[in-house]
This record gives sequence, C-alpha cells and structure tokens, in this order.
Amino acid sequence: MENKKNAIIIFLLLGIIWGSNFIYMKWASELITPLQVVFLRVLFGFIPVLVYAYYKKAIKIEHLKYSFHFFVMSLLGTTVYYYFFVKATSLLLSGVTGALSGSIPLFAFILAVVFLKDEKFDKRIVGILVGILGVILIAKPFEANIFESNLEGIMDIILGSLIVGSSFVYAKKFVMPLKIHFSALTTYQLGFALLTLLVVTKWEGISNITTSTHVFLGTVVGLGLLGTGLAFVLYYYIIEHLGAVTAASTTYLPPVVALIIGYFFIGEDIDLIDCLGTVLIFIGVFIVNKRK
Repeated sequence: MENKKNAIIIFLLLGIIWGSNFIYMKWASELITPLQVVFLRVLFGFIPVLVYAYYKKAIKIEHLKYSFHFFVMSLLGTTVYYYFFVKATSLLLSGVTGALSGSIPLFAFILAVVFLKDEKFDKRIVGILVGILGVILIAKPFEANIFESNLEGIMDIILGSLIVGSSFVYAKKFVMPLKIHFSALTTYQLGFALLTLLVVTKWEGISNITTSTHVFLGTVVGLGLLGTGLAFVLYYYIIEHLGAVTAASTTYLPPVVALIIGYFFIGEDIDLIDCLGTVLIFIGVFIVNKRK
C-alpha cells in the first residue's frame, strides 16, 4: 500500500518534471545551438541513470552483443528526438510545444499499426482523428502568418513525435524480448547517444550557457539530472508499482504543466485555441489507449 502511495506521488512529480523540460529547452536554445542543448541534456541525464544501473547490478558485458539495437534506440529515443524537440521549442512558445508533445502516443499507435502484426486500426481511428484535429488547431492554419512563424516549429515537433513514437515500436519488437533490466537499457541508450553527440556536436559557443546562472542550472539540473536521468528512473518505478498502462498515462500531465508554466510563470501568449487543441489531443490519446 505504501509503495502504491509513493508511486502516485512520483506519478505527479514525473508530470511536473517532464512538463518543465520545455521551458528549460527554450531558455537554453537562446544561448546555444539545439545540438549543444541535447549534448548537455544527455550528458547530465546519463550520470544518475548509470549510477542507478550500477546500484542494481544490471549492466552486463554480454549485453554488448546487442549494441546495434542500443544504437538504434539511442537515435530514435534520444538523440534525434531530443534535437527536433529542442529546435521546435526554439521556434514556438514553450507551452505550445509542450501541448503538441501530447500527440506522441497518437503517432506511436499509427506506427504500431503499420509495423506490428498484433496492432490493427479499429474504432480507435476516431482517437487519431480527434488528436490530429487538436494539432491542427494549435498550428492555427487560419492565421495568415503561419508560414512565417509557426510551420517550421510545428513540423519539427511532429517529426520529433514520429521519431520517438517509432522508438516505442522498435523497442517492443527488438529490445523488450531481450529481457534486459530497464536501468541497463536506459544506460546503454543514453551512453550510445552521448558517444554519437561527442562526434557530431560543434563546440563553438557552448560556453555561452554559463553566462546565465538560471539557464545553466535549468539545463544541467532541470533538463539533465532531473528531466532526463531521474525521469527515466521514476518512469520505470511507476511501471513496476502501478503498471505500464498507468505509466503511459503520464503523457497527459506534461502538456498541461508546460501550458501552466508558459502562461502563468513566463507570460507567454497562450490563448483559448491552444487550450482547446490540447484538450482534443488528450481526448484522442484517451480513445487510442482505451482498452477494447
């Protein structure tokens, strides 16, 4: 009973941590490049995950024979996905980016239907259509200046959502059957991502992040240690104590948190249409996740 109570508290905490990631990405992208933001996020997110995996004694040398799968997951579930989300946040309001991120389960379902034999389109297609309508409302195609201000950011967040959605499908088909402890899988995923980023990241100007104390701490502590490292650990704790279905529902919280932070604490110009679009995305995700 106590573990379940703790898991519920952690459930809410995780929603707050993930929801606050968007403002940290927004701040950091104003000082350094999106790829540099991703590097710092992965670097400081990798540390607590590695410590936790070591504590659990989950890391095994024999796991290296699956390195190809870990590398693919590092691209789909970390490096590329993070990059497009940071780039989108640099172009859009942080609250709007957070709201659009709620569409991830919709794209995951579409890809699962395409690539997994045990998933088929059924009445849940209604959820897909409702969710897409929410995305369209947030994109505001009825505004004359969408091609000047919104379109690139909208496409970045959609592409990022598709990529991370594909990581769920890949994990289900190739990684989960390996029966490796989640802490080790996360360590390998972030570790391979870190190695890739060390090769592809351009370092010029990365020290600019230190010119603002609150942005530096937000990036290292908020986005890295908490928003990536601790968040992974908390997420799998919820899976263990409340189940995978409940853990998946944590996707409902970050968009709301991001909108609240953007509107009330940052003063972003978030309007009723953005909120309505977010609600429609939630409804779509609920329908898609609803058991038959």
